[in-house]
Amino acid sequence: MAASTSKPHWDAITTGQPEKKDIDGGRKLITFTPRRLNIIWGNDSRYWRLPETGPAELIQVSWLEVTGTHEGEKGKSYEVGFDVSMTPDAFGWNGCHVYVMAKVGKRGKYSWKRSSMENPKTGNFLIPTTESLKITVDDNASDTKIYFGMYEVWSGKWKGGLKIHNAQLKEVA
Repeated sequence: MAASTSKPHWDAITTGQPEKKDIDGGRKLITFTPRRLNIIWGNDSRYWRLPETGPAELIQVSWLEVTGTHEGEKGKSYEVGFDVSMTPDAFGWNGCHVYVMAKVGKRGKYSWKRSSMENPKTGNFLIPTTESLKITVDDNASDTKIYFGMYEVWSGKWKGGLKIHNAQLKEVA
């Protein structure tokens, strides 16, 4: 655990801006490094490795919760995802589903997609794995903050070996 604090959870770095890249048609891909995300148990080295740069590596948890926020733009839609990989010794994922959830505004209703972690995967892959999670900031929204996260809190199983490279919000038409 970090010497300067006894708090076990990692709070996202909020100074500066996440990386924004132009993609086709003038749309943007907004990426959040692991240090720009809130990670439950992320400040405790028994559960996570969280280097200054590079991916966060899950050592072991039974409660996976990684979240972030971003000010969306009125009238725009976004696909939400997490760029991840698995270590060769990943464990505890059989029978587990990881959920990616997102909402617009503090009082918004969550949308979600479920991804199976059953089959071992190689290389980087995006969660959700089969169908993207799309959310829209309404033109008349008074609160445009996007809340998003990746969760596996229901199985109660210990799991490890997941690397989180970044979270992504991709502007879509």
